[in-house]
Amino acid sequence: MSDTVSRRSALRLLGGSIAVAAAATGGLTPPARALDRPDAGAGPRVEGLVAKLTLDEKISLLHGATDPASLGQAGYVPGVKRLGIPPLRLADGPAGVRVTRHATALPAPVLLASAFDPQLARRYGQVIGREGRALGQDVLLSPMVNLIRTPYAGRNFETFSEDPLLASGLVAAEIKGIQGEGLIATVKHFALNTQEKDRDSIDVRVDEQTLHESELRAFEAAVDAGTGAVMGAYNKVNGTFSCENKTLLTDILREQWGFEGWVMTDWFAAHSTVKAITAGLDMEMPDGTHFGTALRTAVRNGSVPERYVDRAVRRLLAVMDRFGLLDGSAPPRPDRDARAGAAVALEIAKAGATLLRNERRTLPLSPGGSVAVVGPTGALPFVSGGGSAHVVPDHAGSPLDVIKSRAGSVTYTLGEDLFGKAIPASALSPAFDSEGQQVGAGASWTYDGTLTVSDAEEWTFVIHYSAVPTLRPKVLLDGADLFPLAPGYGEYFSGGLVSAAPDGLAVRRKTLSLTKGAHRLQITAQGGDAGQLFRLRRITAATRAQDVAEAVEVARAARDVVLFAYEDATEGLDRTTVALPGNQARLIEAVTAANPRTTVVLNTSSSTSMPWLSGTGAVLQMYYPGQEGAAATTAVLYGDCDPGGRLTQSFPVDDNHHPVAGDPRRYPGVGGIEEYSEGIHVGYRWYDAEGVRPLFPFGHGLSYTSFSYGDLAAHWTRQGLDVSFAVHNTGRREGIAVPQVYVGRSPELRLDQAVRVLGGYRRLALRAGARRRVTVRVDARTLSSWDPKRHDWVLGTGRRAVWVGASSGDLRVWTNVEVAR
Repeated sequence: MSDTVSRRSALRLLGGSIAVAAAATGGLTPPARALDRPDAGAGPRVEGLVAKLTLDEKISLLHGATDPASLGQAGYVPGVKRLGIPPLRLADGPAGVRVTRHATALPAPVLLASAFDPQLARRYGQVIGREGRALGQDVLLSPMVNLIRTPYAGRNFETFSEDPLLASGLVAAEIKGIQGEGLIATVKHFALNTQEKDRDSIDVRVDEQTLHESELRAFEAAVDAGTGAVMGAYNKVNGTFSCENKTLLTDILREQWGFEGWVMTDWFAAHSTVKAITAGLDMEMPDGTHFGTALRTAVRNGSVPERYVDRAVRRLLAVMDRFGLLDGSAPPRPDRDARAGAAVALEIAKAGATLLRNERRTLPLSPGGSVAVVGPTGALPFVSGGGSAHVVPDHAGSPLDVIKSRAGSVTYTLGEDLFGKAIPASALSPAFDSEGQQVGAGASWTYDGTLTVSDAEEWTFVIHYSAVPTLRPKVLLDGADLFPLAPGYGEYFSGGLVSAAPDGLAVRRKTLSLTKGAHRLQITAQGGDAGQLFRLRRITAATRAQDVAEAVEVARAARDVVLFAYEDATEGLDRTTVALPGNQARLIEAVTAANPRTTVVLNTSSSTSMPWLSGTGAVLQMYYPGQEGAAATTAVLYGDCDPGGRLTQSFPVDDNHHPVAGDPRRYPGVGGIEEYSEGIHVGYRWYDAEGVRPLFPFGHGLSYTSFSYGDLAAHWTRQGLDVSFAVHNTGRREGIAVPQVYVGRSPELRLDQAVRVLGGYRRLALRAGARRRVTVRVDARTLSSWDPKRHDWVLGTGRRAVWVGASSGDLRVWTNVEVAR
């Protein structure tokens, strides 16, 4: 975990204690002002202000500062009161507005994307846009649109897809929703920030064709949609930090795409003054290390002409003017509508629910039957991942409680222990209350004794504590500190589930192998100003076996089992494997052996390997479903709605069979350099090119009914390719189909091309027996390749194959079409 990441989080989390805001009412109707369409540059008002501003005032607008009335948001720009330039407050918000007050905790963006529905993405943006303004914010630090390139990336749940076309349509729609409510959107992280490992220093090496055909396409769509701001990434691109990279910030963003908003850094991502501002960076966040005194000095000594400062200020003020922030024409701040936000959160969670497997008619469940619920996230709501995506929700129910309202009888068992069990008193000499040691304010407490282990085995020590991290009890085992403080402010950046116990105490863990016999245990705890409570627990092979045995017992006694599995991801930290953490694989194997009518519900951030798959009855992918996740999951389990989600990323079989497997130069990098040597073959394109079969392909998702496809026809026009076909619901109930159009290579291009690419898609709700003919437009850009010699797009002409199917691995019908200039 990097210092940079941690410092950013600390600034937010130290901003104040959580204040509960009363829910207010109001609609989600966009204001009359059309804020989702960019104006053509700065107008007279902006030019007049630039002329009146002093150098110090200009510079004060180009870097962050401390907010005197903070709501715990990420950033603040003070404005210039004497000229009527208001301050700006900038909040994180990939899945809802992140401040210290309540906001709607929406499903993770990857779950939104699974619905394959830009209209839902726009409504998702409307909720965030309205709530951001209601909560006093002006700028949203979202959406994130970096492609899912490696399954290990810790922020895959915060973004959309491995496919550039799908990501482009969704980010454009979400931005229009956000900005239509009067909140300025910030697309991020520009560019190639596709991993958390070494993200603040890694040098991403990528060729021009790959850059334009993969990562940049969605950023360009965001610019076309009118995004007010762009956030530069931490990493380097081809040897230069993104936030001082002229190729990215000026040549591509400004000159090729015509972007007229402003570019800010990610938090603490600036590395220079002269190079950054001349390359096209406009704002440093969250402080003025490089764009404060250093910039003033550079202007005065002539190393930075003042016109560069004026240019950056003009860009910022032009966006503020466009949103009515300079002349008072911005719509009044609305009230929060918690009920409307919750309704959208529920709808999206249901729409994105992705059924990966359903054998022996395991789902939907029959109301009134006996159900065993297994797993910690069955009883503990898993709302969101950690880091910037964390939101303080109005409420969040547990799946267990909602399932109880539908089932005839419900039994629950933990299955996988997240928080540890008490250390037996007999193992401690002298004995002490390891389950609830209270240390008074101003007092200190020490222990120096022996922990005796009966057999050599692996222990996971778990400490629960109520104090701030700097006062966390110090626990030494044989002289080694079990829970040292993370570097910098790393303590403030942890996962969204496993870092806090159900009663609110903070949690840290340490796993190590212990030899049989006595070990010296020393503990020192300080009460601080308010006192503290702490617990010291353990997880061992014996406690895990006990948990699994209890789960098997309840599974055998029930008609159906719903087993909730988790993986806790966070900004700042990559995963180390695609396998489920802890003892969950063994738990699933044991439970499914006891009861094959077991549905595994996955609350995971990204793709997951499933060596236990064949024993399951069903697998339902719910990612991080937001505050309404329990209701949405139960609705799908009981068939109240069709599982309408489809995978936006390929799921690999294991850690050895995916696009960056086995090549450390691709991930996580070697010697500080990461190579995109897979080229344009990102995601499913790599699986097709290499002939590797994924566990589940891109676009996969089952319905409770069945669909057939036919009558395919394709027609080329100068605007693109019109692909028409019929979809027939051949089952006995209404359901959701997501037909996908794929297009093959051009025989006339001498450039690297994918075997096939997604050309378009459509989300359809069809009644039982219904048949509908649809037309999907494949635009010319999708049919083109980037030619690095021409530095431009080239249409892929000639006879091209066209497929329509239910996923990239389930192509039902195909034809050929001639594409011409």
